[in-house]
Amino acid sequence: MSQKVPLKLAIAEHPHTSAIRSGEIEIEGVEPEFVTVKPQIGAFRRMVRDLEFDVCELAPTTYIIARAYGRPFTALPIFVVRRFHHGGMLVRPDAGIHHPKDLEGKTVGVRAYSVTTGVWIRQVFIDEYGMDNSKVNWVVDDEEHVTELKLPSNVRHTEGGVSLADMMASGAIQAGVEAAAGIGRTGSPTGGWQEVDTSMYPDLIPDAESAEKEYFARTGVYPMHGTIVVKDDILAQHPWIARSLNDAFTRAKDEWLAKLNSGEATGKQADKYRALQGIVGPDPLPYGIEENRATIEALEQTAFKQGLTPRRMSMEELFVDPLKAPVRV
Repeated sequence: MSQKVPLKLAIAEHPHTSAIRSGEIEIEGVEPEFVTVKPQIGAFRRMVRDLEFDVCELAPTTYIIARAYGRPFTALPIFVVRRFHHGGMLVRPDAGIHHPKDLEGKTVGVRAYSVTTGVWIRQVFIDEYGMDNSKVNWVVDDEEHVTELKLPSNVRHTEGGVSLADMMASGAIQAGVEAAAGIGRTGSPTGGWQEVDTSMYPDLIPDAESAEKEYFARTGVYPMHGTIVVKDDILAQHPWIARSLNDAFTRAKDEWLAKLNSGEATGKQADKYRALQGIVGPDPLPYGIEENRATIEALEQTAFKQGLTPRRMSMEELFVDPLKAPVRV
């Protein structure tokens, strides 16, 4: 067998990837150097702007935009973070917002227009609730990862260093995306986040879990986040690496799922994915193109619809199927 290929990987710590990062599970044919970036959003920017890593966990919308603008890396259908997004849009109780269409004409905050959480929330509101996104006035307080991205005319930046959390408190914005997307935290990815009390703001979709369950049963769309990408020159020179990565990530996930099902896995992530099993079934972290086709197509379509990509993109352009990649010899 040939010598192992050295690769620099920037993958966040997840319970279902920790065995890879620790070396307990090897990536066949690869000599890995793991780089820890906290928060992982810092790795997003270093990858799309400087191509710093050979393999990187990226936000999927950031990846699709970067790929549309010619970045030389391609995704594998390995999604290491999953969650639904019917919930998470917080509204001021005095704003008269009771339905997603009520956001039309209002001013709404999100950390960055291309942040995947915000993109998925808009997808739900546009496709499921009929919201006209062009009629919503979006306010952002951070830069976009892909510098070539031209924001739509209904998106503007905050001014004078005012945070979205402060704007929500003052009424300058009437709604906003919670958590890392803006309203639940203030600060910056590089300078650190400060938690903000959001208990006074109701969620626009109060029974989100029931809506998510019905939505998934009807559409098969299960929003993904952390997406594994590999530099194109690596895949061209060593096409078997796609399969090696997929095998390692699948084994690590399967071993963790066994612990999840037995009750051995505990903590926030275990609780989160057990709850998701109640919606999507036994595997709350499905990998593979066919298993995720509806989801991938929904995100690609909505990214274009929301003005984030300059053109439509095919599945073959966006993803390498690791099951069709050769085995290392």
